Amino acid sequence: MTSRHPPDRTDVLVVGAGPAGCAAAIELVRAGRSVTVIDKATFPRDKCCGDGLTADALRVLDDLGLRPDQVPNWNSVTDVIVRSPHGRELVLPLPGGPGHYAAVVPRIDLDNELFHLARSAGADVREAAGLESIRELGDRVVVALSDGTTVEARYVVAADGMWSPTRKALGLEVDGYRGEWHAYRQYFSNTSGPRSQHLVVWFEPDLLPGYAWSFPLPGQRVNVGFGIVRGGAHRVGDMGRLWTDLLTRNHVRDVLGAGATPEDTPKAWPIPARLQGLPTHHGRVLFVGDAIGATDPMTGEGIAQALRSGQIAARALIAAGPHRPDLAGARHGAELDSEIGRDHRFARRLQGPLESVETTERLLRLVDLNAWTRRNFARWMFEDYPRAIALTPDRWERTIFDRPGAFRRLAPPLPAQADAAPGLGVRS
Repeated sequence: MTSRHPPDRTDVLVVGAGPAGCAAAIELVRAGRSVTVIDKATFPRDKCCGDGLTADALRVLDDLGLRPDQVPNWNSVTDVIVRSPHGRELVLPLPGGPGHYAAVVPRIDLDNELFHLARSAGADVREAAGLESIRELGDRVVVALSDGTTVEARYVVAADGMWSPTRKALGLEVDGYRGEWHAYRQYFSNTSGPRSQHLVVWFEPDLLPGYAWSFPLPGQRVNVGFGIVRGGAHRVGDMGRLWTDLLTRNHVRDVLGAGATPEDTPKAWPIPARLQGLPTHHGRVLFVGDAIGATDPMTGEGIAQALRSGQIAARALIAAGPHRPDLAGARHGAELDSEIGRDHRFARRLQGPLESVETTERLLRLVDLNAWTRRNFARWMFEDYPRAIALTPDRWERTIFDRPGAFRRLAPPLPAQADAAPGLGVRS
């Protein structure tokens, strides 16, 4: 589509107003850059997700200026109940404070708040405006939008998902790519099970190395779903049948309660987790979030990685300045590998052992050895520190195992939830 109007000019055009794009935009505006953010959707819009936020994600959101009390349906949690493949249950408590280390927030609410946060920070945020075409002209990039306008920018940050239209327009599309994980979820209301307001993870024998979850939301609502690795025991086309079967399992029904009511229809979505297999930059374009497959390959968690990659892209552009796209791309790629890539490689190596029921069972028995192992496994699982911290001494620091949670200035930590589930474990 050709614009009939003079092009708008900006320092950076961000394509996609999800967590990665908004994080990049806010960092760039704070550094004095002019930023335009476009998204093909109109907000608020839903995004298929498990809705869980790790400690790492919460810390980035805190740094970006987000306030939990301004986000509808924000639910901070303090521990997780894990069910092993053989049916053993244990409680893994997160640190008692100060601050929060995990939360559950519907993406429709989280993304809408980030959208408005980017706008209030000073970015020009446009809805219902997708990328139609892109041209690189040496010192700038020219992008035609679906609303008939054109934007000229020094740089583009492509935060437009695993099937990135930006990557496709640049001829970098990966043919046949369907993601490394596939997930399925549905919201339920009127839950009444004694553990319905706990964060529950089921390591089902037939899902390994995947898992199922029940993540609590305010008002007796939950996000229930499962994730499987593509190419594993289950075919992607069988997910609907698997979902129906999962909901009949007694331990799942016990969490939901007899009166739980499904909301709308279940939804499936692919998850990209191949950071080393997708381009991170091309000329004056930097890719972030799902567009670089930043999701953790072991857990399928992607919000923290999206937020971090957006910040990394912003820092690379700020450091390089308007005339050094080569430096911006190199710095972006190197910092992605340092902050996210090493944890990806470590997590991928753990996937193999978790395919075995017996190995997973033994690992969880070690986790349940004592209060220290339970607490620190929960912190590791919820990204309170980097996944591969033991293998990367350059990231060691004195406070790495004693960091406070996020939003500690805004509200005290919630009381322990483990007390409502007697006999499952000991909260230290």
